[in-house]
Order: sequence, then C-alpha cells, then structure tokens
Amino acid sequence: MRRVALTGGIATGKSYVRSRFEALGVPTIDNDLLARDAIAPGTPGKDAVVREFGPEVLDATGAIDRKRLGAVVFADPSRRRALEAIVHPAVRRATEAWFAALDPATSFAIADIPLLYETRREADFDAVIVTACDPEEQVRRVIARDGLSEADARRRIAAQLPIGEKVARADYVIATDESFEKTDRRVREVYESLQRSN
Repeated sequence: MRRVALTGGIATGKSYVRSRFEALGVPTIDNDLLARDAIAPGTPGKDAVVREFGPEVLDATGAIDRKRLGAVVFADPSRRRALEAIVHPAVRRATEAWFAALDPATSFAIADIPLLYETRREADFDAVIVTACDPEEQVRRVIARDGLSEADARRRIAAQLPIGEKVARADYVIATDESFEKTDRRVREVYESLQRSN
C-alpha cells in the first residue's frame, strides 16, 4: 500500500479534494480532526495546553476555545511552536496507527496533513499531493470561511510555507481556483496515476 500525503496552504481546497478521493473509494484521514481529538476534554493534550497557555483558553464548558487559542498562537511564533509540540506527536501516532490498521491490499491511502512540509514529514510518504490556488484567492477564502480580518488572514497564511514552495516540492498538484469540474477532473487524473504506480 502506498502512503500518500495531501497538503497545501490554509483554504486551498484540501477538504474538498480529500472528499473527492473518498468518493473514488480511497481511504483518507484528516489530521485537523486528529489535532482536535488530541486536545479534547479528558485528554493529556488538553491538560498540557491548559498548563502551557492558562485557563483563559477555555470556554464556559471547560473545553479548549479554539478561536481564543488561535488568536494567541498565530500572534506569536514561539507560542505556536509550544502548541505544536503538544499536538503534533499525538497526531503523528494516530496517523501511523490508522495506516497500520488498513487492509494491506489497499492500493493507496491518503493522510490530509496541512503542515506536512513545516513538520518535515514528507519523507514518511511515497507521494505528496498539494492543493493550490492564487494567494489572493486564498486570503479571500480565509476571510470568508473563518470570519477573520484581512490582517489576521494574512498572518495565518504567513505562518505556513508559501504555497509556491509547496507546489515546487509536490509530486502532484491540484489547482482549486477554477471550476469544481476542473478540480474533479484533476483529482481523477491523480487517482488514476497513483493506481497505475502500484
């Protein structure tokens, strides 16, 4: 079974592309969901976040307030690294366990890992797919999706490697700033290529 990573910048269409691969029968896992699970109530990760960032990052129910925590970590790279040191090992372990549990006869499976290059995990995979769109479209999408100011949207984008650098390092690139039909066609092309390469 080939291990494939799906990555790209924030709001470049990873979730949509992952859903299209799922529709083609490809097993996928979303590291963003694993990251949420890693700091869910009752986990050692949540306790570590509270120790590191204080109770002010909790909501009224005692769960991590992701918006409040995001405002802290995206304003200060050292705080972001502190959070990543808590979350990333748990996510990595969960991803490895997921791959290990798959049917070995599976042709290939995809892990959606937003910070693949930033965490230097590309060597763990047989191929990397990058989703990409025009940087200004990316800014517009982040503002619309997350309700952020333009300055906050640009700060979050700047916290990741530039999309051009990710594209240059990818095995496959899927552009998402044209029609859904074009994106779907490109997903199908990549799917067929990965099937042939087994």
